[in-house]
Amino acid sequence: MTKTQETVLEINLAALEHNYNFITSKIKPTTKFLAVTKAFAYGSDACKIAKKLEKLGIDYFAVAYTKEGVELRNSGIKTPILVLHPQAVNFKTILEYNLEPNLYSEKNLEEFLEVAKQENKSNYPIHIKFNTGLNRLGFTKEAIPKIISIIKNNSTLHIQSVFSHLAASEDLNEKEFTNEQIKQFCEIKEEIEKLLSYPILTHMANTSGILNYPEAHFSMVRSGIGLYGYGNNPDFDKKLKPVATLKTIISQKHILEPGKSIGYNRAFIADKTIVTATLPIGHADGIGRQYGQGKTFVEVNGKKALIIGNVCMDMIMIDVTNIDCKEGDEVIIFGSEQSAEDFAKTANTISYELLTGIASRVKRKLLI
Repeated sequence: MTKTQETVLEINLAALEHNYNFITSKIKPTTKFLAVTKAFAYGSDACKIAKKLEKLGIDYFAVAYTKEGVELRNSGIKTPILVLHPQAVNFKTILEYNLEPNLYSEKNLEEFLEVAKQENKSNYPIHIKFNTGLNRLGFTKEAIPKIISIIKNNSTLHIQSVFSHLAASEDLNEKEFTNEQIKQFCEIKEEIEKLLSYPILTHMANTSGILNYPEAHFSMVRSGIGLYGYGNNPDFDKKLKPVATLKTIISQKHILEPGKSIGYNRAFIADKTIVTATLPIGHADGIGRQYGQGKTFVEVNGKKALIIGNVCMDMIMIDVTNIDCKEGDEVIIFGSEQSAEDFAKTANTISYELLTGIASRVKRKLLI
């Protein structure tokens, strides 16, 4: 593989296909698969990821905001797209681009209905979210009669799916809580299916739900982080492949003598002679200050090098005293050897935050 000559985030589509195949092996052939591509496909490249998944036969996409769905449509994506957190100001755009909104309250259901009527829509697909314990968005079970009344009294909207979201499916210590969520959703599902005269999709399982709770697969599952190579469990992580690898290079090396400091605020002062290397990546690229001062390491020629001093906006400094390296050599920030999950843990955070925080100025390179 060609060594990089600049800071780059490599996107491995073969790894994406591997992860897709692994996750689909955990569900029934008749169960539909929704791929979550919000936040620039977890910091990678939403349009390229979506195109690959569309070729693999994905059934649905989900994005957080309308703009993300528009970008997929403009790139040529034809697969249905669920907008998880639509705002009323974007309802006309949702209709224009044939996106499907998640409606989670009586207010936004009625607002979307009104806009759809104005646009002369008929049987337009919508998704109804129920809150079963995450307590972010969603109707309560008691709202079902009102929801069905609104839908039945108009030919404008069509319920495409009813869904909820597991709050702690990755934590088996919370199994009782998760089972209660699943029980609540089953009751909601059964009540709505009795009141409607047509079939609907039902979905609740996220990546950890797919892997840990097969009884919660229903007719469709949703996966985000799993597609990008992380299963929220060391055993599953071994069977997945990170899609994104963040690489950079050594810009310059320095010899730091005892008593000399490096970087802002003199956060690191050498107590012996060491060799340092400066890398062209910093907190403006998504590697925050919390990773500095010896908390984590990067990989240089197969060896670990600690990040020292404060992370700067555009640079970090590492200790390469015992590593044979030169200016221009490649440095791996995270990838298959040191995962984004392992890197994130050193700063007491999670792979989601690290991956989605990689700045747009970092060049994306597609590996097919």
